[in-house]
Order: sequence, then C-alpha cells, then structure tokens
Amino acid sequence: MLHRRAKGKTKWKGHSRTLGASDFPSRALLPTVRRAGLSVAWAATKLAGMKRSFSAEEPELMDQPQPVTRELEIDLENLRKINRYFGSHSLLRPFLRRWFEPGRTFRVLDLCTASGDLPRMMIDWARSRGIALKIDAVEMNASILEIARRRSAAYPEINFIHADALHFAESLTYDLVHCSLALHHFSEENATRLLRHMRELSHDKVLASDLERSAVTQLSVWLLTACVFREPMTRHDGRLSARRAFSFWEFAQLADAAGWENFEHRRFFPARQAMWMSVREEAPVVEVASPALDFAT
Repeated sequence: MLHRRAKGKTKWKGHSRTLGASDFPSRALLPTVRRAGLSVAWAATKLAGMKRSFSAEEPELMDQPQPVTRELEIDLENLRKINRYFGSHSLLRPFLRRWFEPGRTFRVLDLCTASGDLPRMMIDWARSRGIALKIDAVEMNASILEIARRRSAAYPEINFIHADALHFAESLTYDLVHCSLALHHFSEENATRLLRHMRELSHDKVLASDLERSAVTQLSVWLLTACVFREPMTRHDGRLSARRAFSFWEFAQLADAAGWENFEHRRFFPARQAMWMSVREEAPVVEVASPALDFAT
C-alpha cells in the first residue's frame, strides 16, 4: 500500500484504521477456539487498539548508560540477526540498487547506528558492485559505539561518530540520510525533530524505517522473544519496542509535522514500515512493488 504525499495536497491510496472488537471472533466462537488449544483470539483482542506506550523515564535496557558487557554484546548480535532475517536488509536493498551506481563516491549518514550492522551491509553491497560509499555512522551510547568500532575494523569506509542524532551537525550534506529502527525510542516531539533534522542534513535522499505498532507486530515480537531470542535484554527491549512503535497513520503524521513533502510511505513484510523522499525531486524517487504477503494490520 503506497501513500503519496504531494505539496499542499493529500491523496490517499487506500486507508488504515484501528482494529476494534468486531474484527475478532465473537464470544460465541471463543469456546471453539479454546477447544483447539488456542488463545489467539484473546491475545488479539487485548492487543488491538492499544495506544502507544512511551515514557522517557523508562529507556530500553540497551540505551541505559553501562559498560561493555557480554549481555550488551549478545543483545547487539541478536539485533544484527533480526535485521538480517526479519526485514531491515530486504527493505534497504531496493533503495541501494535504485540510488547508487558506479562512477562516483556517495556520502551516507546513518543515524542511531547501534552496532553498525546496516552500514556494514551497505558497504558489502557496494563493494560487490564497484560502488564507492563513505558512511558517517552516529551513535550516542559510548559502549555500543565501542562495540560497533570493534566489529567494523575491516570497514575503513565507515566513520563512527559519538553524538546525539538530534544535535549532530556537519558542514557538508549527504547523498542519503538513513535511520532504521530508532524513531520509537523518541517521544512524538523528538521523533518529529529527528525527521526534520534528517531532511536538513540531506541534499538528496532521506529514508526512515521502523516497526509498525499493530496487534500482529506485538504478537510476532512476543513469540520471537519467547522462542528464539530469549536473552533478557533482547526480550525486554523487543517487547517494549513493539509497544512504543508508531502506527502506520502516526508515522505519516510525523513526516507531515517535520515538513516532508512528496514522500512515499508503505509497509514491508513482516512488521516494518518506511518513508522516503528526495529533497531535490518533486516526485518520489523509488516506487517499491507491494509484497505478496503483508502481515501489517
């Protein structure tokens, strides 16, 4: 589903809404569901329509000041695997193919980079195609940045910077400003500020992606952290992230408030959403075909 935003005009291709009780099995069907050994109806009813839960006084465990620990390293490795196998890599590749080509050096800014796994993925992709990328990767947590630098020793194209994404300043703008799985760490006000700042730091492309808050996302994250990534930090932060994520409609509203124009916004399997735009183009710069399967509600 694509939402196209034109200057001074809004055109919706499709719609989104909050699910209500009518979307789920009636009470008369619940005994049948229970007899099948499932509690999905109950879980979905509890999750549907849930408002965003955010408190600046309750940061995710990985965001808290801490030394480099084995627990933090395992958590970042889990996030790398989640990015690789559950959406971030497949989301990013079509944009890289469309926006970058051999013949010049492209400057990229990756905000809230965490362990730097997405910048490393970009460099691996570019190297295999003879494309030159130079990436500035910004991270505020000093311990996470230390781990990122250590894991990226074989990537001289990446320059890691210890800074707050909201206040990062650079005299030269970038060909692409990218931010993945970070906006849910911010209040609505600061998420809007970050999107506005991304636009200011780019002379061309901007791409922001994150989880979409939905019943399916929260149930999927719960199952993933119960069955696969069961470490305490990953389990705690993953489930908190699902509650803090913005809905599809809220995500677009943030971009509107940040002054984004002519941007595209769509869902990505299984529980992601992304918005992208070009500062210098009047039309969207990439149109990605809708997936055959879309679990977002």
